[in-house]
Amino acid sequence: MSGLIIVKGSVVLKGRPSFLQNFNKRKLLLAFADCFMIVVSALMANFILSAFATPIGGRAVVKCMVLGAFFCIASMTFCGLYTKMWRYFNLYDYIYCTAGALSGFILAYAAFYLMSNTFYLNFALLHVFISILGITLFRLLFKNAFITISNTGEHKHGKRTMIIGAGKACELLMNEIKRARLLGENNASAKFLPVCIIDDDPLKIGSTIEGVTVVGQTGDIKRFAEQFAVEQIIFCIPSCPEEKKSEILDLCSQTKAAVKIVPFLGDLIFSDKPIMGQIRDIRIEDLLGRDPISFDNKEIRDFISGKVCMVTGGGGSIGSELVRQIAKFDPKQVIIVDIYENNAYEIQQELRMEYGDALNLVTLIASVRDYHRMNQIFEKYKPQIVFHAAAHKHVPLMEVSPMEAIKNNVIGTFNTATLAEYHCVEKFVMISTDKAVNPTNVMGASKRCCEMVVQYLAQQPDVKTEFVTTRFGNVLGSNGSVIPLFKKQIEKGGPVTVTHPEIIRYFMTIPEAVSLVMEAAAIAHGGEIFVLDMGKPVKIVTLAENLIRQYGKVPGEDIEIKFTGLRPGEKIKEELLMMEEGLQKTKNKLIFIGKQIEIDPDEFIKELEDLKEAAAQDDEPTAVAALHRMVPTFTTPEEFNSKQLVHS
Repeated sequence: MSGLIIVKGSVVLKGRPSFLQNFNKRKLLLAFADCFMIVVSALMANFILSAFATPIGGRAVVKCMVLGAFFCIASMTFCGLYTKMWRYFNLYDYIYCTAGALSGFILAYAAFYLMSNTFYLNFALLHVFISILGITLFRLLFKNAFITISNTGEHKHGKRTMIIGAGKACELLMNEIKRARLLGENNASAKFLPVCIIDDDPLKIGSTIEGVTVVGQTGDIKRFAEQFAVEQIIFCIPSCPEEKKSEILDLCSQTKAAVKIVPFLGDLIFSDKPIMGQIRDIRIEDLLGRDPISFDNKEIRDFISGKVCMVTGGGGSIGSELVRQIAKFDPKQVIIVDIYENNAYEIQQELRMEYGDALNLVTLIASVRDYHRMNQIFEKYKPQIVFHAAAHKHVPLMEVSPMEAIKNNVIGTFNTATLAEYHCVEKFVMISTDKAVNPTNVMGASKRCCEMVVQYLAQQPDVKTEFVTTRFGNVLGSNGSVIPLFKKQIEKGGPVTVTHPEIIRYFMTIPEAVSLVMEAAAIAHGGEIFVLDMGKPVKIVTLAENLIRQYGKVPGEDIEIKFTGLRPGEKIKEELLMMEEGLQKTKNKLIFIGKQIEIDPDEFIKELEDLKEAAAQDDEPTAVAALHRMVPTFTTPEEFNSKQLVHS
């Protein structure tokens, strides 16, 4: 009897959920209600017949009542209709209910015919119709009444919450919500009123956690969100693979509920912060559909430790993250070079507050376009590793001011890279972009030209500096990223502006981008173009819709999405690799090396001199024409996009 406990004379299964303990009572109540419907329906059917035809005798009516009730209850029990909780009935359950009752009546009237050797067709049709109508309506009315009472009676205790995942993290969260309510911590518990749990394990469906039932699988998220009037969804599967996580979050975003997410289980268990306080809003990177990129920190530490590291554009989104990560690996000195003093000042103050005097930090205001100023910096500080992140990168702005892209990107890179070689820098790492591949705009063409500069220098005989290029797509949260713009537009009530319904982009996070740069620098031997496998590209309109749903709003209803047309020089689809480059694997399965492209040194230098001369004279037509000659894949956006739309 170890598995049983006695409660006031009743035997109850130990450890079973409370709703199972009351299962027999609920089953008997529903069966009694069905019997009542069948009995009343028989009386109503006979009454209706008396008004239009001859009614059947009283004994026959009683037989139909008894047989109908017996066989219907047996048939519906066999169909499992008494094991489902009434509040969770859906369309399929009503269909099964009708089929179960109909099967029971067929058996009942077959038995009646065998017993009485007669059959009352009109009475049978009326009896069956009224009974099935009453049985299904009773369930529907009860369900609606239950949900209405739940919505009005419980709403004051918190937002109606659906929890995705019935594992350990869910148990921890539910226990904390229960504890907060018992202790009267209204500020914490008022945020959450769990009304249902979703889990893909079929064995968990019907079980409860702290009185909340696991009602279905992830495919039913939208239906149950509507059924339970869910106001927010908490994704509570910290260990879920990223691809599956993205798929589930996409289903969540199809509801009108705001979506939140819990951190890793280890963070939940070992953090001093309450679990409810660790629940965060879903981020766009949660929807990328791939695992975060992992890198070899030991190799990076060995590479950075004890070295003088210089970062051009060190105040920008990528440059500042580079500085942050370099600072973690015990460098001898970190030199920030940036022309924009506000950004440089911000990262300087941030690092001083975090490291104090433990970090040898130098912040310099300088432009990579100024050869003599950059030469002074190289001579004075003698950097051993240079990360070149300084660049103009806004495509539409550079289409209007192409000379600035050429001067800052191409000439600035040439200045910095040649000085790095002259001053015997160990490694020079240039940060490029997917827009350099088959460019359709001046910015992309200028960055491709920068890649060629780096490759040209890497191919020089007796070169002492190892030159390397890293190429990746759009960076979430960077200056110029589409995400901050979308958020501002949503917070203002819309519209959210997307240039084209078919435009797609590759995305990565800033830490991933910077880690790629760091690992590339650590494993480079010179001349490589490192390319990150960024997974599946993301449609910008889908990204906008998901972001709108994160705010608990409906795209197209609450927030308008407005298509504004492609901007000057903008591509429908970005690429990460030129066809002629090929791919070579590295030990990191998500990082590849593009094959070096041989560059004719005499021809390249002549064209570069022509470009520099045109830039010095601000001769825009000549400079852009020279850029076209240097980058043969530089084409018009109209030509490129027309091909992409045809293939899509």
